[in-house]
Amino acid sequence: MHVDFVFNLSSPQFDVFTSKARFRVVVSGRRFGKTHLATTVLLCKAVEAKQQRCWYVAPSYRQAKQIAWLMLKRSLPASLIKRVNESDLTLELFNDSTISLRGADNFDSLRGVGLNFIVMDEFADIKPEAWFEVLRATLSDTGGAALFLGTPKGRNWAYDLYQRGLDPQEPHWAAFSYTTIEGGNVPPEEVEIARRELDELTFNQEYNASFVNFEGRVYYPFFIETHTAPLRTLYNPRAPLAFCFDFNVEPGVAAVCQEAVLPNGLQGTAVLGEVYIPRNSNTPAVCRKLIADWGQHQGSVVCYGDASGGSRGSAKVAGSDWDLIRAEFRSAPFAARVSYRVPTANPPERARVNSVNSRLTSDAGDIRLMVDPAHAPHIVKDLEGVALLKGGSGEIDKKGDPSLTHISDALGYYVYSEFPTTRRSTSVTTTTTLR
Repeated sequence: MHVDFVFNLSSPQFDVFTSKARFRVVVSGRRFGKTHLATTVLLCKAVEAKQQRCWYVAPSYRQAKQIAWLMLKRSLPASLIKRVNESDLTLELFNDSTISLRGADNFDSLRGVGLNFIVMDEFADIKPEAWFEVLRATLSDTGGAALFLGTPKGRNWAYDLYQRGLDPQEPHWAAFSYTTIEGGNVPPEEVEIARRELDELTFNQEYNASFVNFEGRVYYPFFIETHTAPLRTLYNPRAPLAFCFDFNVEPGVAAVCQEAVLPNGLQGTAVLGEVYIPRNSNTPAVCRKLIADWGQHQGSVVCYGDASGGSRGSAKVAGSDWDLIRAEFRSAPFAARVSYRVPTANPPERARVNSVNSRLTSDAGDIRLMVDPAHAPHIVKDLEGVALLKGGSGEIDKKGDPSLTHISDALGYYVYSEFPTTRRSTSVTTTTTLR
């Protein structure tokens, strides 16, 4: 059977597509078109010979299905599909080749197969053991190839593979790096908006595909000289007020924020106050202090915080922490005006940190988060002192100083909730005979 595929690939995608390297490593900015490139290469590999076994591997099975399944089914001509297995996420072709989607979250289950081709998408988010201990071996007896796609996540194993692709002593490897702009799918003005919203490191990682080396301070854009000021004069008793919780016993904490025009003239987040009880605290004690300080607030009160809400602290004895908060606020003067924005799961730590850093100072230099040092001194201490785990790829060091991290985590839940950081074409005709 003779089949003509016509794929619209950008020039960078075409360079990757035509590379003869057995192992291709592609790092790119957001919206580069990684999934389109992945499905294009997968389809061509599957039809170039009989009985090819091809896998698309994402960090989780759910992600694999959400990212690539529909695109794969739409990309392959129906005349070539013998069978679609929706439960196994497998396409079987008339030449007896198969394309399957898999998740690397349970990578031990991927053992024992021989594969001709693997795409590892968002591979920086996949544990390196999935490749080195399991998937690499599946290509050995077939002489199979692999395509690695993703956006950098610090200098982890993805960085090591990228460096391997750049090494001229590695003839079977090739590395490619493209910014979001070079992908051709996002207008320059959208990238400029992102540059103004994101901090420098996050922007360089997410849009310039840079392997940012996260070292030292977690909240590195924060400086007392530029990010602190007396802010209580900005307080509006009728505007929404945010209470931000992180559930802990030592210390018991909460941050208090309100959106306002900051002293620098920009609309932003004013951290007006805090609760910090060093020892023998619990959630009701934190709430009672909030009521004492802010009980006469006339506007709405919105509560943000740790989604776990019951896995530690006072929840061990009297229901979840969120239950305790609701019980305490039921008799507060603002009881009729309080609401809760509690996610079903906490955001990834790095995403939360990126949101805070981007609010502190964008790549364009805009400061949209300031702290009142007289009324929130422990938040200042956290933003100055929380450190990154040495040798990690951007993780917070939770053990270095037990008094730190909790109140900045609380602030981060609010910022992430409200301010998340979150085609030039070349027509390429691939003519393949289905055998």
